[in-house]
Amino acid sequence: MTSPRRGIPAPAFRWFALASFLSMIVIVLSGAAVRLTGSGLGCPDWPTCFHGRISGSWSIHPFIEYANRMVTVTLVILTAVTFLAALARNPRRRDLIALSGALIGGVVADAVLGGFVVYSKLNPWLVSLHMLLSLAMVAIGAVLYHHSKYVYGPGARGDVRDPHFRAIARLLWLPFVVLLITGTLTTGSGPHAGASQGQLHARRLPFALSSAAWVHSLAAVLFIGLVLGLLASIWRTGAPQPLQLGVRRLVMISLLQAAIGVTQYLTHLPVVLVELHVAGAVSLTIGVTQFHLRQSAHDREPGTRKGVG
Repeated sequence: MTSPRRGIPAPAFRWFALASFLSMIVIVLSGAAVRLTGSGLGCPDWPTCFHGRISGSWSIHPFIEYANRMVTVTLVILTAVTFLAALARNPRRRDLIALSGALIGGVVADAVLGGFVVYSKLNPWLVSLHMLLSLAMVAIGAVLYHHSKYVYGPGARGDVRDPHFRAIARLLWLPFVVLLITGTLTTGSGPHAGASQGQLHARRLPFALSSAAWVHSLAAVLFIGLVLGLLASIWRTGAPQPLQLGVRRLVMISLLQAAIGVTQYLTHLPVVLVELHVAGAVSLTIGVTQFHLRQSAHDREPGTRKGVG
């Protein structure tokens, strides 16, 4: 008689997934802090800091930049541990292994891209791509954490709550991606280049901040209009509670994010409001991802906390 396979139980793996998910959020916020404090070139070399040394001077900018790199190293280790935990999980699931592996690949790619950002002296196109890739990692981390709490795979229940809203949830990604791209391009044309000296004259994207902000505001109005229309439609049709909850969250985050965006533009982009706007972009990424995941109903993994989802 074969003894049962031992490994990490499903409830325990959920904590690995949660830690990886939260770490994706931390790297976005810490990366934004590097740029907004003018510490992007605090360490002019990569992966070392200055002329082959692990650390530079003890001034604030090298410290902030190198601390952000240490966060990235921690992320690589954490995602690798999560991947090993997915392999050791009992029962083993292919979706969790694939998602954990995707996080490792994404974090490594983001770190390498960060090296190119440093050696290009903060090329604004690469900085924008760096931000978009980091937000993609947040979305993957959210999916991993969600899957860790529910049963997926062959034979698992996956009842579609409403085919109409599932189609809308898929289409919602298009205006949302446009919103993110126009937002990063707006930031790339603004004053916060990431360097500690000559910040207002550092290389920026080749269009006016006012023009980029106008295009981004149009994308924001379109997105907010869509989620408000979606909210009205869900209320009118009496959609399942998880869908109602997901749309309400999207509406609240979108309106708050819009208010921060308008305020920061009118107040000439103070760093605190820009950091809050980045946090709003992270929250909106999570909200859109969760709304997409809520389109189908799955059974909870035994031993995990029961809830709506």
